[in-house]
Amino acid sequence: MFRLTQYMQELVNPTPVRRRSGPVKPVVIWNLTRRCNLKCRHCYTTSADVHFPGELSHEQAMGVLDDLSAFRIPALILSGGEPLSRFDFFELAERARALDFRHLSLSTNGTRVAEHADRIADLGFDYVGISLDGIGKVNDWFRGIDGAFDDALAGVRACKAKGVKVGLRFTITEDNAHTLSDMLDLCEAEGVDKFYLSHLVYAGRGDKNRGEDTAHARTRAAMDMLIERAWGAVESSRPLEVVTGNNDADAVWFLRWAEERFDAENVAHVRDHLEAWGGNSSGLGVANIDSQGKVHPDTYWSDYTVGSVKQTPFSELWTGDDPMLATLRQRPRPLKGRCGACAFKTVCGGNTRIRALQVTGDPWAEDPACYLSNEEIGVEEAGRLTVTPFRGKSHDPAHRFF
Repeated sequence: MFRLTQYMQELVNPTPVRRRSGPVKPVVIWNLTRRCNLKCRHCYTTSADVHFPGELSHEQAMGVLDDLSAFRIPALILSGGEPLSRFDFFELAERARALDFRHLSLSTNGTRVAEHADRIADLGFDYVGISLDGIGKVNDWFRGIDGAFDDALAGVRACKAKGVKVGLRFTITEDNAHTLSDMLDLCEAEGVDKFYLSHLVYAGRGDKNRGEDTAHARTRAAMDMLIERAWGAVESSRPLEVVTGNNDADAVWFLRWAEERFDAENVAHVRDHLEAWGGNSSGLGVANIDSQGKVHPDTYWSDYTVGSVKQTPFSELWTGDDPMLATLRQRPRPLKGRCGACAFKTVCGGNTRIRALQVTGDPWAEDPACYLSNEEIGVEEAGRLTVTPFRGKSHDPAHRFF
């Protein structure tokens, strides 16, 4: 995840750079079930409203919670499918809260949140992320059910009414990119705390629908709009937090925006923060447990399994000698093509490896969703690095982007 607002704050209120030391404990995204009441076109788990055999039993799931707590992971995200569709969701959530995870989140399609808002609030979730992929009928078309938008919006409002921090997650594709401005307006109007723009990842039904991925020019335009709105919120001290996911080239795009508008010292400070973050964190700072108990480097690596928590505790699998995890944790990674020659690979970490794997069969090939040109990432056709700075109109921090 690229925390755009956070790094914008570093431009105006710099803080010391904190670099990783020692083994990194991952944020764990746990797909509690594949069952879901929607039929989303880009679903990475290919969920459906049916029973899926082989999902973790109640006792097995409770054991996973105990292990994750003892391992002291920094955050646990309960996801799906639709997690509220799992038969023992609230028992698991109550146990997770009792174990006092540092950060406990719920990732949901939002359609059932309003009816359970009291229990969600009483459990003290630190954050509830609700997925919407456009306004009204656009969202309903993406999610395969009429009325899904209204039900999810009711969930947003119920969370706000109960004082629960809530965010919207928007997966941008060719068919809904035109609604981005309206989505941001919706966040402002409803007092949403966070907006998460997710780039399409080629996994599950998202792999089948990869032809809908936004063209690079459209992605650049979307990022320009997102940066404008995020910077406006920072300047006016509005609370909306903007983050992006699944395309770490966003950090490079932002850095080049900063080069055009801030002095070299500010930009160098932000780059130090970005390099300390390190970009893509699959297999290092993020992990996934799927509904069958299989462990993956992240939620989109469903075809690569480290092991199963049915046989081995997560903590042992994550600290074992798995070769893919070991390579994903290398810095620099053994990247090829444009990614290997990029002048900013210490910033983005080589971007999303699963896209390279899905398209080329090689997880270390260049990410096809990087939307920066060779010149912008310091790569000439012959492979020689030539970092070309932006020709900015002003280096005054007060200079607005748009």
